[in-house]
Amino acid sequence: MEDIVNEMLEKTKKTKDRFDSLTAMVSDPKIIADNKEWQKLVKERSKIEDVALSHEKLLKLYNEYLKCKADHENERDHEMKMMFFEELERLKSSIETELENMKELLLPKDENDDRNVIIEIRQAAGGEESALFCSVLYRMYCMYAESKRWKTEVLDLNETELGGIKEITFMVKGKGAYSRLKWESGVHRVQRVPETESQGRIHTSTSTVAVLPQIEDVEFEIEDKDLKIDTYRSSGAGGQHVNKTESAIRITHIPTGIIVACQDERSQMKNREKAMSILRAKLYEYYQGQIESEYKEERKSQVGSGDRSERVRTYNYPQGRVTDHRVNLTSYNLEGVLNGDLDQFIDALTIKDRAEKLAKAQQ
Repeated sequence: MEDIVNEMLEKTKKTKDRFDSLTAMVSDPKIIADNKEWQKLVKERSKIEDVALSHEKLLKLYNEYLKCKADHENERDHEMKMMFFEELERLKSSIETELENMKELLLPKDENDDRNVIIEIRQAAGGEESALFCSVLYRMYCMYAESKRWKTEVLDLNETELGGIKEITFMVKGKGAYSRLKWESGVHRVQRVPETESQGRIHTSTSTVAVLPQIEDVEFEIEDKDLKIDTYRSSGAGGQHVNKTESAIRITHIPTGIIVACQDERSQMKNREKAMSILRAKLYEYYQGQIESEYKEERKSQVGSGDRSERVRTYNYPQGRVTDHRVNLTSYNLEGVLNGDLDQFIDALTIKDRAEKLAKAQQ
């Protein structure tokens, strides 16, 4: 055990030293005066804080263990020797627990986990029934966000005449939103009897969900010369304003051909801000996908790779059943799930992902 502890302490010492250095730097008035630099350092400090604190805790436990071990070896009184032995066993258990915690902390992390997210839900196979299911999914995510005290904000919405949603783009704001909702990317399948079905036959429809991390301006620069910006009149609810004001924005990123649109706000400026936020997220996903293309086969085996062609979950209304195909987990509480009770699936996916990463790290 002692060799393993020394190895882990050595491995994390530089991180602890950097954390201490950053702690001093973010308290420096000169750095505080430079808000951009200060935010950058605070963010770096936050990312390594858990590892630094784990190093500190492990070092403290190990020093207590070494002292207790020496006292146990030097003690001659039987009762005192037994007391030291019991304390040694307790410290060993605490050290082993902290070692496991540190191993998990040292696993490769998704740098986007703490970000806000931009979610796109789109109608897929099934016509109007698919559009109606998009409405159900949107409500489900809004209720899940509410349970976490996160905020939601619609960025773009295209509805059908029957109350369904052809496509919707919305933001979920809250610490750790991406770490939880990233597992929702993929194809969601619904099996139910549509209201328009006279013979009671069950139809199968699908909707696609894409979850993108929100990317800040300072992290991703977009050249104005690479953008083609069009304005047009909004469609949908809004009264006379819809017909008279060209407040809707469509932005085309010329190098990639990516197009985003936003018409939710009455202000053209606000729609442009929202459209740019969506564009940054899509460009980040696009360029990250190119960088990681050589690892495509490896990513296919990972839990929740986010591929839109991957069927991730089935919602079966007649049986009141929801099945997540990535972890073979089934819940018979369809109503609860559609009311935002998603943690059982998200927890299972997170645990599986962590277990696979630990197994890979130990190979």
